[in-house]
Amino acid sequence: MISLAELVLLALAGYRTTQFLVHDSILGPVRSRIDDWQQARPDAAARAAVVTLISCVYCIGWWVSGALLATWLLVTGGFDRAPLLVHGMEWPAVAGAAVLLNRWDDSRKDAD
Repeated sequence: MISLAELVLLALAGYRTTQFLVHDSILGPVRSRIDDWQQARPDAAARAAVVTLISCVYCIGWWVSGALLATWLLVTGGFDRAPLLVHGMEWPAVAGAAVLLNRWDDSRKDAD
């Protein structure tokens, strides 16, 4: 099982990676091309799902948190220290903490 410090570290990494993927200008051209791709066939459900995934901090944040947690557990050798069910509960904990940071950040933008 991950420690509280590891949870905080993974949540911060998840928050920042999610912000990078969804909001940062460096990926703006990529997101724009994907949006144009979707607009070419707006009735295509798969294309709409991809656009939703890359534009939603909650959607992509879930998968980013899972990837970060899995990477952390594999690199640190922690994957074998706890049952798979425990890691299955760690994933929403990391994702939830990262989402709280995203919500806090979004609320600060509204106050400006």
